[in-house]
Amino acid sequence: MLEVRNLEAFYGSLQALYRIAIEVPRGKIVSIVGSNGAGKSSLLKCISGLIKSKKGSIRFEGYETLHLSANAVVKRGICLVPEGRQIFANLSVEDNLLLGAYLRFSKQNKAHIRTSLEEVFDQFPRLKERKYQLAGTLSGGEQQMLSIGRALMAEPKLLMLDEPSLGLAPIIVDEIFNKIALMNQAGTTILLVEQNASQALALSHYGYVLETGHLATEGPSDILLSDHSIISAYLGD
Repeated sequence: MLEVRNLEAFYGSLQALYRIAIEVPRGKIVSIVGSNGAGKSSLLKCISGLIKSKKGSIRFEGYETLHLSANAVVKRGICLVPEGRQIFANLSVEDNLLLGAYLRFSKQNKAHIRTSLEEVFDQFPRLKERKYQLAGTLSGGEQQMLSIGRALMAEPKLLMLDEPSLGLAPIIVDEIFNKIALMNQAGTTILLVEQNASQALALSHYGYVLETGHLATEGPSDILLSDHSIISAYLGD
């Protein structure tokens, strides 16, 4: 579904990614792990069109998206759940979700969008309970659910999640990861960036390890998890 080839990215004169190559097959969960500063978020931002690269290729369903705007990438079917959630704190839960479907808004599409909203509420019942509540008053875990739900409102073919466990209690992390597994089982392809390497690899089918902007190693997730040399060198304890 997604093919990234020889991708390089810069912040001004500072290079963040060096000739990165990854693939995300349809229907799978692929994880990208590594320490802080490895380039994980930069890679997702490139795929999303938030960072422009002049070198490399990003092909989604056979179509080159490297030079598309961020909203055009969403129209193609790629949605990002950003690090830090980035919800609209002064809007209600329901309004945050409806904004996720902004590219689909039309008179003819109102009923379909309402159906999508109810589907998100079915996946995250706590959001339905709090749909009129200001998003900024939600707990961290609820805000993460809201951020994921907002992306689902765009009906993504590929859902990218950037550090979904960041700042959450372990019991909430387990709940979020269970939701990610269920979304994948329902047919959503997922690209997961996560500093919690062991949990990400346990959830995914294939993994890539980044180190200071370079692809250090890759392989089936169960193989990476069982290789003690990889764990000690790149993934920590």
